[in-house]
Amino acid sequence: MRGLLYALFAVLYILITFFGLGPVLFADGSGRERLLTLIVVLLIYAAVTVGLRIILKWLRRR
Repeated sequence: MRGLLYALFAVLYILITFFGLGPVLFADGSGRERLLTLIVVLLIYAAVTVGLRIILKWLRRR
C-alpha cells in the first residue's frame, strides 16, 4: 500500500514540476507574471506535501 502511495505521489510531483515549473522558466511574460506563477507552484508543492504527510500519518495509526 505504501509503495503504491509513494509511486502515486512521485508521479504527482513529476507532473507538478513539468507543468508548473516549465511556465516559470520558459514564460515570455513579465517578471511579475513569472513570480506569481512560481508562488502558485510552490503553494501546490506545499499542499501536496502536507497531504502526503497526513495520509502517511493516518496509515501509521491503522
